[in-house]
Amino acid sequence: MNKNIKISLAVLLIIAAGYLFYDGSYGWGIIVTLLAAIPILLYFRNEYILLAFWEMRKQNLAKAQMWLSKITSPEKQLVRKQMGYYHFMNGITMGQENLTGSVNHMKKALDYGLSFAHDRAMAKLNLAAGAMSQGRKNEAKRWLDEAKKEDKQNMMTEHIKTMEEQLKRMNVGRNMQNPNMRRRGKFF
Repeated sequence: MNKNIKISLAVLLIIAAGYLFYDGSYGWGIIVTLLAAIPILLYFRNEYILLAFWEMRKQNLAKAQMWLSKITSPEKQLVRKQMGYYHFMNGITMGQENLTGSVNHMKKALDYGLSFAHDRAMAKLNLAAGAMSQGRKNEAKRWLDEAKKEDKQNMMTEHIKTMEEQLKRMNVGRNMQNPNMRRRGKFF
């Protein structure tokens, strides 16, 4: 549902509650006021994002992606913070099959902003993995260093260490030749 429709519905319910209080129906006025809290809550916490978080917590990425796909126009349906988490969760669900798309979503998530430091660390760790897969060692090292700074609770220390080990074994250039191979001359 569009975020403007949610606010409009909440305003109408509050006006109706005010009329019920004015009319003397205090019980119904309280009930309608409590009902007005639902669209206000859903304005700040989108229902599809909440359901996608629930599925991700259960490690069911396919269903999480299904709930995220129900958000047809994120700019109209979500507030700024929710946009960050929308792209963050899309990046996580996409990471298994499409690393490039995942990297794009993680960059957008960092641009919009994520509330928790461990979420920012996870996004930067995914960006480091994307840079490593494309052979950009310096960029991957920079993202890993930033992920280390964000990981204040040491939740991803093991992942960061394994990625640093992989980074050490990574060749610097794409066309790096074997130094033990003899040089080829003009005729041989």
